[in-house]
Order: sequence, then C-alpha cells, then structure tokens
Amino acid sequence: MHITRYFIAGLFSLILAMPAVADSFVAKDIRVEGLQRISAGTVFNYLPVKPGDVIDAQTAPKIIRALYKTGFFKDVRLERDGEVLNIVVRERPAIAQIDISGNKSIKTEDLQKGLADIGLAEGRTFNRSVLDKIEQELRRQFFNSGKYGVQLQTEVIPLERNRVAVKIKIQEGDTARIRGINIIGNKSFDDETLMSGFQSKVGGWFAWFTKEDQYSRQKLAGDLELIKSYYLDRGHLNFSVKSTQVTISPDKKGIFITINVDEGEVYSIGDVKITGKLIVDAEEYFPLIHLRRGEPFSRRKVVDSTDRITEKLSEMGYAFANVNHIPEIDEENKTVSITYFMDPGKRVYVRRIDVKGNSRTRDRVIRREMRQMENTWMSNTKLTLSRERLRRLGFFEDVTIETPSVPGVTDMTDVLVTVKEKPSGSLAGGLGYSGSQGVSFSASITEDNFLGTGKKVTLAANTSKYNTRYQLSYFNPYATIDGISRGFNLSYQETDFDELNISDYQTDVSEASVNYGVPISDFNRIRMKFAIENIDLKLGALPPLEIIDFVRQEGDSYLNFKLTGSWSHDSRDSAIFPTIGTSQSFSGVATIPGSDLQFYKLNYRYRQYIPLYRRFVFAGRANVGYGDSYGSTSTLPFFENYFAGGEKTVRGFKNNTLGPRDSTGDPLGGNIKLTGGLELYSPPPFEQLESTVRMSVFLDAGNVFQDRVEFDEIRYSVGIGATWLSPMGAMTLSYGVPLNDKSYDDVENFQFSFGSIF
Repeated sequence: MHITRYFIAGLFSLILAMPAVADSFVAKDIRVEGLQRISAGTVFNYLPVKPGDVIDAQTAPKIIRALYKTGFFKDVRLERDGEVLNIVVRERPAIAQIDISGNKSIKTEDLQKGLADIGLAEGRTFNRSVLDKIEQELRRQFFNSGKYGVQLQTEVIPLERNRVAVKIKIQEGDTARIRGINIIGNKSFDDETLMSGFQSKVGGWFAWFTKEDQYSRQKLAGDLELIKSYYLDRGHLNFSVKSTQVTISPDKKGIFITINVDEGEVYSIGDVKITGKLIVDAEEYFPLIHLRRGEPFSRRKVVDSTDRITEKLSEMGYAFANVNHIPEIDEENKTVSITYFMDPGKRVYVRRIDVKGNSRTRDRVIRREMRQMENTWMSNTKLTLSRERLRRLGFFEDVTIETPSVPGVTDMTDVLVTVKEKPSGSLAGGLGYSGSQGVSFSASITEDNFLGTGKKVTLAANTSKYNTRYQLSYFNPYATIDGISRGFNLSYQETDFDELNISDYQTDVSEASVNYGVPISDFNRIRMKFAIENIDLKLGALPPLEIIDFVRQEGDSYLNFKLTGSWSHDSRDSAIFPTIGTSQSFSGVATIPGSDLQFYKLNYRYRQYIPLYRRFVFAGRANVGYGDSYGSTSTLPFFENYFAGGEKTVRGFKNNTLGPRDSTGDPLGGNIKLTGGLELYSPPPFEQLESTVRMSVFLDAGNVFQDRVEFDEIRYSVGIGATWLSPMGAMTLSYGVPLNDKSYDDVENFQFSFGSIF
C-alpha cells in the first residue's frame, strides 16, 4: 500500500515538475527550500546530480525518486531559476513522543523496542503508512503472550514545528488458556508420557503461579523439540512432527493444540568404532562410550559419550579437542553404526591467570582457590571446579572465568577470572515475639573477609531478655599454604533457660578453644577442636526434679575439656542460594579424662539440592543427633540436650518447645534428635531480584526424644518462606502451619530472623 502511495505521489510531483524543467540546462547551482529539521547537506548526499550537471527530462524524475525514496519528504518539486535548480520540499513530521497505555503483561520498553524495529521511534520521521505495521507488530507481541482478544486504538496528534505525538491505547483482554493438547500418530508411547516434560500444559492447581497454561510459540517449539528428543533417544531415528494445529475458541479465551507425529521404525546400535589421533590406546576410551550393540539407538547417549571423550582429552591438556560422532545407517537391517573421530589438536597451556573485579579481596585469596595452575595444561574440569570453589567462599555475587587466546600463539591461553564482590560483613540477629516474653533481640558483627584476606572475625553480643553472650573468634582458612585452617574462640554466655521456653535454670559458660581443619580433597575436610569450658549452674525459683537430682549427684560447677572431631563434604555450586550439590557433615564431641562430666554427642547433617526447570530448586535435609554419658556421669547433662522447634528445625512450632518435658511441664530436651524436611525453592516474580530473594514452600518434620525414638510423636508442618539478602544481612521469614500438633505443643505460625543463612 505505501509503495503505491509513493508511486502516485511521485508521479503527481513529476507531472507538476516537468514544465519547470522542460528545457534542458546546466545547473550552475542547486538550492533546497522548505527544510526545517533536515540539513541541506543530508539532501545533497542523496541527490543523483551536482552543480555543473545537465538537468533535463530524464534527470528530473531521478531527482524526485531519489528524494522520495529517503522517506523524509511528503512533497518534492523542481523549479528553474535561470541557471539555478531549486528543489522545493515539504518534510514529513517528526515523532516527538510515543505514549503507550493499558499494557500490563508486556513492559512498555519491550513494546517500544518492537516498534523501533519497524521504524517507529521518537525522533524518527513519521509516515502514516507505518500505522498499519504498528498494529500488526503490537498484535504479534500480545498474541505471543496469549492475549488474542487484544484491542488497539492509535491516535496521531499534530504538534508545533512539524511534529506529531503518537498515542496507543491498549485493552489486553484475558489471556487465552490452553484447554487441550492432543497428540496424533503416537503408538509406542502414550500422550501422558510424551507430555510429562512439556512447558505448555492444561491448567492445574498452580497454573495461576507457574503460567504453564499460557500459550506461546516459543514454548510450543520447545515442547516439539522435547518430543523429538524423546523419540530419538529411544531408537526412532526417522521420527518427525508432520504438522501442528493451534485452534482458538470463538471467545478467544481457549486454545487447543493438536500435534501430528510420524514415529518411524526403531533402529538399534550396530558397530562402535574409534578413529583419528587417539593419543592413548582405544581401550581407554571405550568405558566412556555407553553404547551397546543391539540396544535401541539413543542420540543422548551418543552425545554424552562424545562429551566424556572430549572431557578426557581436556584432562590431558587438549582443551580445544574436536570429537565428532559419525553415524552410518543401515536401512536394510535398521541399525546405526557410530564412529567416533578424534582430532585433539594441540595441547594447550595456561600462560598466566589474571584476576579482575576484586577491589577489596586480595588476589592471593582468589588464586589459592584455583585448581587450574599457570604454566600447566589447561583443564576445563579444573576451571569449573575453580569457579565453584570461589562461589562457595560467599565473598562474591558472581564469578566468571574466560580463556582468551594468546595473540600469535596457537597452543597457549590466558585465564581471566572476573569476580563481582558483595559485602562480606554482616550484622546478624534474631527477632521474636510471644505474649509471655514480648520482643527479644540479639546481634553480632561478623566479617567473613577481614581486610580482604579471607579470614573470618566475629565479635558478638547478645542482649536478649533470656541471653547475654559475648564472643570473639578468629578463623584463618589458609593457616598453611596446603589449606590447613586454624581458628581461636573466646566466649562468655549467661543464659536464663526459663525465658527460653525451657526448664527453670541458668548457666554461666566460659570457653576458650582452638580448632584446625585439614582438606582431604576438593570437597571433603576433617576438623579437630579442643576446648576448655567452665560452667556455673544456677537453679531457678521452681527448678524441676530432674535438675535437682542431677545437681545432687554432680554438683553445680563443672570444668570440662572437650575434644571434637568432624568430617564435612560440600559440593554445592554456591554458598548463597545453591542450586545443585550436597552438603553433609558428621561430628563427634566428647569430654576427655580430667573433666568433671563424662559424656559424648554424635551428630549428622545432610542437605541435597536438585535443580528443576525454570530455576526452581528442590531441597531435602536431615539432622540426626545422639548423646549419652559414660564413666562416673550417670546421664547426659540436661544442658547438653537437643531441642527442636523453630525456624531452623520444625517451623510453625515455637523455638525449643518440642520433645520431653520436665516435672513442671516445661521443655527439657532429649538425648536424641531427629529432624528433616523437604523444600521447593522458587525464583522471585521479578528477575532483577533473583540474586537477592528466594521464596519457598516447605514440609518440616522432627522431634527430640529421650533414650528411644517414638515415630508417632514426630511433628509435621507445612508453610511458605522467603529469604532476602538485605544490606544488613539475610532476612528470613516463614509462616508454618502444624499438621499434627498436640494440645500441649506451643504453636508459633509466623517466625522471623535476620542474619547469616550459611
């Protein structure tokens, strides 16, 4: 349509201009009249003539066409003034502003970007022929979001100085929902199996949150590729999607998808060969190839085997090795033979490692976590492990590793480590409220990266109603170059357990300790700690019989020497908001001969993170503890008991209130602890908060017991939670609902704390 308009306008202008230049002449000068915004120099750049050229009946149409083609003008005339060619133009108006209103599901910036791609943006020349394109482009964007009932109203308002304002009013309407998905032609697998991993789904319970029932072309394209991969991984080598029909209901609120497939026949694996430059014997590669003769062909297994071979070559320094799998199809026998051709290329060495972005953290703190060394073969595995170790430090928001080539050299590269630092100091604390105790507050100052050295220094003070605690601790994770850690701790604590939802007694505890840690692998470490502890016990106004009996036997003041040993494993991808990996530890603590009390405690902790689609993460945790006495001490000291309930164990129950109770009815704790839970972490609704906010739904379970576990006494709760990494530290809140609480349980649905989440 706009081409026709250009043609008619140009033809009309040409007819008007012809008499003015009917006679040929030499234009000694060319002048342009009517310009407002466009410079004369811009016009001359587009002109097919220049001063001194002959202007005749053949030249005039070329001038007019050239100027119309720019799109700057809505009228062009040629006039002769003696030996001067006058070009009289009328400029098209400029777009002064674009106002978009009524859009909710698509950001205004995204709509403006799409309009700019078709030539509509502030500052550009306005052409009414673009209005049709505007509507088409906006409809395309809203259709991709499932808004098939969208209505658009466009208004062009003239402004002074040959400008216009474009106003676009949008009524999005309801989002069309997927009402049905049907697959035709599938015989080997049913619809439910094929659609199990689909992003496009018929709405379920959580469709309002996941938006899985909203149709989009991109999602459907991914689902079709998922079906194709499913069949190719099960031998259907010639599988194809014959057609896809998307039908919209008359009210434009429902979408029905029909997928027609052709499964083809099943092919099996024939011969598997290895050729090319092998570097090592072929027998060393075959264990990496998970293909067996006679089993159905699987594209995934073929590709995974290729990746494993490539990784092995990388470990030998061939970081840019090229491994290709070449299939040979036997149509008669329906078999596929795979030949792996290896081109290792040159062995690549790392020239140097550069660090960037660490304005506070010292280079050596970063370099000591690197498993890739300078002047050694480059290993992709070691680079990946180095990145994970740096992220687990907790000092950085993000860590990237690049391998730029050394100019002029084909077998050497540099490693560039770029970090984005985050505040490593934090103000940690806890805040709680109950009708009987009111508000309680505790605080501590922790610097995990003291002066950029990677050392941790803690100065803590607890000023709550039930607890007064002072602590000074120091921890150096690299006391030696081999990664042996060393730390010291001095603390003093006065605790009124009657105010802490526990039995009526008080303790004054002083402790001095030293600890060491020894790495036994990149993921495993053993630790040892020796502590001297002095405890002064004070009975309350109404102490329970259990505590009175213990004091009669053991006294009320104890000097103990504690020895602790532990093993820990940490393969998480990050210390903050991990998405994959495992964290577990086993520890044991016991008083040694010479102590006033003889007892020991064993504890095991486990956490597993499993990534799901759309940045969702599933997590499971377990915590098992057991303690007992030995020697002359008759029972595990009651102040060493385990407790459960609260935001770190079973949410929805008040802190420390689960488990056995004393003769006065207050929680006493027990010598056995069994807690755990399942949690589904979800990203925040806004992507810009993804690095600082994480939400979850959870199922908690657990309790503490005395001497034996009673499984029917395990408490359960469900709820929702959220964590925000605020400038003051991590703030965590939860709302838990107990599922099987008893009449004597203390329920506390809403719980809130701020501080470290590690």
